[in-house]
Amino acid sequence: MTTPTIESLLLAMADDELVLGHRNAEWTGHSPILEEDIAFSNIAQDEIGHALIWYTAYEKLAGRSPDQMAFERPWNEFTCARFVTYPKGDFAYTVVRQFFFDVAEEVRLRSFLASSSEVLRSSAAKILKEEAYHRLHTQGLVERLGDATEESRRRMQAGVTAAYAQALGLFEALPDEAVLVAGGVMTPNIELARSWIEAVAPVLRSVSLTPPVALTADAGGRRKKHLPDLEQLVTDLQSVYRLVPGGAW
Repeated sequence: MTTPTIESLLLAMADDELVLGHRNAEWTGHSPILEEDIAFSNIAQDEIGHALIWYTAYEKLAGRSPDQMAFERPWNEFTCARFVTYPKGDFAYTVVRQFFFDVAEEVRLRSFLASSSEVLRSSAAKILKEEAYHRLHTQGLVERLGDATEESRRRMQAGVTAAYAQALGLFEALPDEAVLVAGGVMTPNIELARSWIEAVAPVLRSVSLTPPVALTADAGGRRKKHLPDLEQLVTDLQSVYRLVPGGAW
């Protein structure tokens, strides 16, 4: 059997990383304490670096460069999950969002280690090393802030309530997912979602944080059904690049 093309999968992951990286970069100079200012700036830089890995792999298949994909596409052509597009909110929401994303990424990358695609296997092995730091840091923040004070718990619970259904949107099925699953390229997103829930639940329970019930995943991003939040972010992201059309870095 010929391995199915993986362009849509690569692009979805690259877009997730790029957009969340820029959302986290909005905390640079504005985080509550210097330690977290540095930490989230580093995490933002890592996420954008991971986006470059996936865009570069995409370029080898589709012939469009990372700069073209990041800076020349209209905002409504991105295939990121809505989860990563929302404004940064308060710091508690940012912590919860990054923790949820880190766990989702770890679950997905570990599944790629058994993929029929060599590029997914090798890239996952590389990225997992950096993601281990992200997970350690953000899970530690959840555990420290989840029940530190009444105020911190209230804010963290609000973050969990807002971000949980949004995070499930990371596991929205890709348009060509059935073909990718049949070819051994990826694990079905519905299975990855179950693994994600099993991973985050004990961490939340350990600090008496409770996910919402009777929720529906905040989907649509993989099908390019985005909200204006992404338009604002992409406009800002591309503004300098568009000042000099055809310019080189």
